[in-house]
Amino acid sequence: MTQTTTKTKFTFQDYLHYDDGTDNRYELEDGELILMNPPTFDHALIIRLLANNFEAEINRLNLPWLTLQSIGVRTSINRSRIPDISVINRDQIIQRDVSAILESASLLAVEIVSPESRTRDYRFKRSEYSVVGIPEYWIVDPIEQKVTVLTLVEGLYEQVEFRGNERISSQTFPELALTVEQVLQG
Repeated sequence: MTQTTTKTKFTFQDYLHYDDGTDNRYELEDGELILMNPPTFDHALIIRLLANNFEAEINRLNLPWLTLQSIGVRTSINRSRIPDISVINRDQIIQRDVSAILESASLLAVEIVSPESRTRDYRFKRSEYSVVGIPEYWIVDPIEQKVTVLTLVEGLYEQVEFRGNERISSQTFPELALTVEQVLQG
């Protein structure tokens, strides 16, 4: 997935109402729009597997949560990211007919690494998600064949890497029974 940026500087309000007449999705980074290209099929299958497993746990535990894709998370004054998956509390949806961008922390965010998103996913989003207070952040890396789970502790992320047949440990979903191998196979 390659990224394209615009030259015009946008405010967060401009971003909320931006429509270029296409189905393109953009992240906002310091006032610039960054085009998010469509995912690969591998990427889409990983999203599907994780979303289905998260939803199954939410339903099993009868939690007031939702697993959503393609919603934004405002991370600073002129920044908004679009995690591949966000787990949110239903109460975070205040108004249904406005841009799907949270202005509060999701419960969990997942990013799936592509060659072009490596730095964004491992560095920028890690720091932005910690500042906004997302308690758990997963980085699924098909290139390195690992899943990194970052847990927010006193404002900073502590990370644990999982590989192969290791069961992924999650504070959000402690009984989730998924291995890295299962996730990467989608």
